[in-house]
Amino acid sequence: MTDIWDTKADIVKNGDGLRDITPILGKTSVDENGFTHYVFSKQLFNNPWYSISDDEFKLFKDFLEGGSRSYPSDGSIPCDIVAGETRKILNKITEYSNNPSDIYCDIAKKALEHGKKALVRGTLKLYLNKYTTRDWRRKRFTDDIDFWTFQVNVLERSLKECGFLKNKNTGEFEKQIIWNNPDKDSIRRETLFAANNLNQLLDFGAGSYLEGSGLKEIFDKKIKRGHDVDISDIINVAMVNDGKEGIHKDKWLNIWSAFDEAANRRSTRATSNMISICRYSLAIADHLEKVGKALIKYNDLIFDKEIYSDKDLKRMCRTSIHWEDFLKQNGPDETRKMLHDFYHEQAELKPIHAKNLRDFVKKVLTLINLKYEYLKIIFKIDD
Repeated sequence: MTDIWDTKADIVKNGDGLRDITPILGKTSVDENGFTHYVFSKQLFNNPWYSISDDEFKLFKDFLEGGSRSYPSDGSIPCDIVAGETRKILNKITEYSNNPSDIYCDIAKKALEHGKKALVRGTLKLYLNKYTTRDWRRKRFTDDIDFWTFQVNVLERSLKECGFLKNKNTGEFEKQIIWNNPDKDSIRRETLFAANNLNQLLDFGAGSYLEGSGLKEIFDKKIKRGHDVDISDIINVAMVNDGKEGIHKDKWLNIWSAFDEAANRRSTRATSNMISICRYSLAIADHLEKVGKALIKYNDLIFDKEIYSDKDLKRMCRTSIHWEDFLKQNGPDETRKMLHDFYHEQAELKPIHAKNLRDFVKKVLTLINLKYEYLKIIFKIDD
């Protein structure tokens, strides 16, 4: 068994071996055709900052107040804050490209030939291209911006002009970011890092390479590394894509080559990570359906000022810049109506996202089972 997949995998960093990927005791069986069936349990991400309740009303309350997160983050700065810094950098490069008298004009045009967002990879690429759920974009945190461009000089100039300083020891650019913590109404300060991932073109580790900044390349890295946050990001992309419709249909179909390539290598790490993706996906699908039912049952409570006062409303809106602006411009009563519509929309989306995840798991399991058919092995997730 340990020659086929890793029974211990890395949750937070390489070498931690904290994730347990062992089949359910007593459920492994051999069928009449000699195939060994390994059955795994569904698994939710463990997060020390919150726990997911089984109580329907608590699920509703947690969702409204910014909890109910079924996935982890690996940073300390909200993605919407980091996205704002990223846009400043990209706009600087655009500014150079639009100024014929600028010495970097032609280089900037070259950098932007595939569009501004092609310069960004990783978490911020998923955020800026809206590849993920809205909930993910509101609640995901990070500490860095990963760029990908051969026009190094123009990127470094834009970083410096946007307040980043180069660390001579690490080669990364750093900037102190200050923002208001929406949960405690306090000022937060953290260091934001920015780096050009071009060095990973040569070697990502274990003989694997990065070749660009597209969705497929992002998935390549996340499937191979397989930390909880990588698996979480993959799942949040899968939630909103069924491969049949939507603005990212073609790109979603293209990323399947990343899964196919990982499965073809029969790497114990990649196989382990794909099993984990399936386990987490199905548990999250169950969770999404529960949240959807809770929203349908209780979403009218947003109008009850004894439960959610105007002060509570203001605190809740701090999780979104757009909501804060709406509240300032339209007042609490209109904001309650807007949030009620949003919760109703989310209630309708939850079962769709759950179905997307279940279909996604079927496809991943079919793929890895096909690759291990010659060993007469079948992987399953327990109902």
